[in-house]
Amino acid sequence: MTISAMDSSTSTGTGATRRQATRQKLYEAAVTLIAEQGFSATTVDEIAERAGVAKGTVYYNFASKTELFEELLRHGVGLLTASLRDAAEETERRGGTRIEALDAMIRAGLVFIDRYPAFTQLYVAELWRTNRAWQSTLMVVRREAVAVVEKVLAEGVERGELSSEIDVPLTAAALVGMVLVAALDWQSFQRERSLDDVHSALSLLLRGRVSGSR
Repeated sequence: MTISAMDSSTSTGTGATRRQATRQKLYEAAVTLIAEQGFSATTVDEIAERAGVAKGTVYYNFASKTELFEELLRHGVGLLTASLRDAAEETERRGGTRIEALDAMIRAGLVFIDRYPAFTQLYVAELWRTNRAWQSTLMVVRREAVAVVEKVLAEGVERGELSSEIDVPLTAAALVGMVLVAALDWQSFQRERSLDDVHSALSLLLRGRVSGSR
């Protein structure tokens, strides 16, 4: 699935939705091209051509290529954050534990990365660059994603399901990082494994290291 399909369920035929559909086409074109040849080598003309729109349409929606990429990061990480939050809330509704919620979030993260590997590769690569115009935006959206996991960990500590010795912020970041790195390794080098296989392995790590269960 491409990044343009991320919000297709919201289509209502309104002007605002048509604009959103155009922006999604541009997101898809940008993420594909930048994954193929890098940000600097990708031109606005190429993005417009790949999206099937006029060059002026790009500038109607975004002031520059930099703004387009910044919004692409915000859009994609926002959807990842929403998927993690939905997984936690669904577990809560059915009366599951916070460990079960974390496990569901791991699976939700894997599903997201399996659907949008090119976006995930770009996101992870940009996390380690410090000279980008969108660095502050990237840090904000990363923080929002990690905060969702922090909330579930803190609830687990408060309910006595998790050890009070857990460093919640660091553990949350570690869990998010674990999912990202393991999923990208799976995508790149272990495609013979199923999503269930990868989830099962990470679930064992979660339950053995975070919950302290055997």
